[in-house]
Amino acid sequence: MRRWFLLCDQVVKSKGYAEDTRLGNWKLAIGAAVIAIALLAQFYPKKFPQNRDYTKEKDAIMFTHPPAGSFNSTGLVISSKLPRFSDMYTITIASADPQSISANKPVHFTKSVTKWFTKEGVLVEGLFWKDVERLIDDYNTERKGK
Repeated sequence: MRRWFLLCDQVVKSKGYAEDTRLGNWKLAIGAAVIAIALLAQFYPKKFPQNRDYTKEKDAIMFTHPPAGSFNSTGLVISSKLPRFSDMYTITIASADPQSISANKPVHFTKSVTKWFTKEGVLVEGLFWKDVERLIDDYNTERKGK
């Protein structure tokens, strides 16, 4: 494919057309400016705004609102963690606002990912679904026990 592009370029230039490099030059200039700003942000972090959402998100894969018609004032945060070189997958469900009066203790479970796959490597969605559903039920049961 690259060879085709080079050949096309040569044919067009041989017909007397000159290449317009303005757009490419603008892209290079903008890229260089972004890199320069990133370098400055590394050495002078107090001068540049930081991504503060990371402290809230961390391993979160989903944030929810409270269920419709519920008296809860907070939703859920679903987090996951799969350590490097490990098959043990951890899912955690916690309150989106841990300081809320309706917040509950986080619940989690850890399971080998091999339990959710067939020998052929196909994910058995139903098994995973049941495990997550059970974890949500555990969280809600814990809430009722308060």
